[in-house]
Formats: sequence, C-alpha cells, structure tokens
Amino acid sequence: MSIIINDKPATDLSTADFDYFLPEEQIAQLPLEPRDSSRLMVIDRQSGNIAHKHFYDIVDHLREGDTLVINDSRVIPARLYGHAEGRPEAAVELLLLRQRGDNEWETLVKPGKRARLGAKMVFGGGDMVATVVDIVEEGNRIIHVDFDKNKYENIYSMLSEVGVMPLPPYITEKLRDRERYQTVYARENGSAAAPTAGLHFTPELLGKIREKGVEIVPVMLHVGLGTFRPVKEDRVDAHVMHSEFFSVSESAAETINRRRAAGGRTICVGTTSCRTLESASDADGVVRAMSADTGIFIYPGYKFKATDALITNFHLPKSTLLMLVSALYSREKMLEAYDLAVREKYRFFSFGDAMFIQ
Repeated sequence: MSIIINDKPATDLSTADFDYFLPEEQIAQLPLEPRDSSRLMVIDRQSGNIAHKHFYDIVDHLREGDTLVINDSRVIPARLYGHAEGRPEAAVELLLLRQRGDNEWETLVKPGKRARLGAKMVFGGGDMVATVVDIVEEGNRIIHVDFDKNKYENIYSMLSEVGVMPLPPYITEKLRDRERYQTVYARENGSAAAPTAGLHFTPELLGKIREKGVEIVPVMLHVGLGTFRPVKEDRVDAHVMHSEFFSVSESAAETINRRRAAGGRTICVGTTSCRTLESASDADGVVRAMSADTGIFIYPGYKFKATDALITNFHLPKSTLLMLVSALYSREKMLEAYDLAVREKYRFFSFGDAMFIQ
C-alpha cells in the first residue's frame, strides 16, 4: 500500500517535484565571519510558524535535556590535479571519495577516458602515482596509490601538501583558509565534502549550548558520493544512493537513547548526522552502536525513527538532501519555505544560511 504524502503517493514523486527557482547571486561564495553570524530560519512544524533569526540564536530554541548530534568527520584535501604518466599535456583531475584499504581509494576521474584499467596518473610533481585497478561506473575508478614515503608520514600528510579542498562546483571564489571548510569539531579524516550544517558553530556557541543543559554527542559519517551525487532518474524512488561509511560509538548510542527516553529531543546537525542515526536505529528508534556502510535514501514517505529535529542548510534543487528535509516536514511546505528564503534574500548552499526544523 502506498504512503500518501499530501497530494502525491511517495512512489509517484518525480525529481521535478523538488525543483525551485534560485537567483544565482544568492549562492554563497564565501563563508561569513564569525561563523555563527549567518541567518537562521526557524520552522515550527506543529504551528507552521516561521521565524527569521541569526544562527547564534539557536541556543534560544534548544531545551535542557536535548541532545545535539554532530558529525565529526574531517574533510581531506581530496581533489588532485595532475597528468597521465609520461604525458604532461594530458591533464587529469582526481577526487578521492573513499579509502578502500591502506593504498586503495574509490575516486572520480576527469576525463574518464584517461582512466582506463591499468592507466597511471602522476600528481604533485611525482610525489604520488595513481594506478587504475578497477572500473566501477561512469567516472568512478578504484585506484592504487603510491607516494613518497620518505617525504610523507602517511597519505594524509601527502594530501595536505599536494591536494586541494574539494569545494562544490557552484563555489567559484578561492577559499583562503582551508579550515573554513571544516567544522570546529572535525576530527576523523575521510570526507570528500563538509557536513555543512556544522560550519555555523563556534567553540563559544557550543559552550553556551552545553551550559543550557544540552548534551553534544559526536557520530561519524564520511561524506562521499552518496551525499552529493545528483538524481538523474525521473522518478525519485528509482534513484540509488551510493554507500558511505558511518560509525556510532557505544557511549554515543547510550547517551542519545538515555536522554531521549527521559523526554529530551534528539536534534541532528545536518543531513549526514540524521542519516547516520536513522541507519543505526531499530524500528523503535533505539540507536545501536555500530560501524557499517549506509545507502539510506530518505524522501517523503519515510518515517523517522530517531530524529526529532534537524539543523540544516538550504540545499540544491532536485537533490537528495532537499528530499530528506521534505520528508521531515512536507514537500509543499518545504518548497514554500524555500520560496520565502529566496524572497528574504537568504544565502544558499554550503557557505549559506541555515534552517532549524523543529
């Protein structure tokens, strides 16, 4: 039996149902300073009321007993520019998506025609050589990495010298400070894109949140292709998410479950934290400690198990992220909120403003 979401069954939703108009000048090119000075749209799902605040006001909308769940994955300088071995004129761009082993990575390669099986690519003036060992799909390749171990302690130290932060293609301004594309609590290397809802927090704001009696609990999802891969199918339910690795510790699961059972809300910072909890929870919303891959795809019709509220940015039209937030509120009301955000001149996407859906 189909689940009815407002005017359309969930199985009948098309990708075009999640389109909206956005003036190009409202795509944020640079982050604001300080981080928490961005704007915040607060949506009350019960009343339908919408308030316009600043992100530092988030503390006023949190309650003692709430749990704020953050994704502490750290973005690596995952974009590399080089050339085909022996052909300096044959430029190659490589995006590291996910580590598969000590020396193997899943990647995106442009142009794909230069990444045939066995092809070698050179980066950093020879500091790194990548060999294609498997072809997954389209531009996806599994590569074996060799780097100068006399010069670099590990691949991450090599990437810090040779790699470039993988900013989305809609950001054309040069980022002066790499750390501005990291959350202040980023810890574990592995993401190919930032969990951008967390970019708004400062250490001082986190301190105020803790003082209010809100527990801040880290989980981890390494952001990869599953998060930002575009939906190409006409029907939403035909889209297949690319899997990403996540982890929830014993202490995180215990804290989230205990505080929620006591009546506190579980508030996810970003869609990646939300997808982590929804992947790790059982049918009753009890979060389990685990480390695994998730290909969870949340769109209207989905019944949330462990997420009570969400802090998130404004997402691209027709994206899986917009579909997720539309599942938490409703497609029609979310698109109305986005239309309001456009009229109110909010800043969109990675370096843009935020929304609190409670």
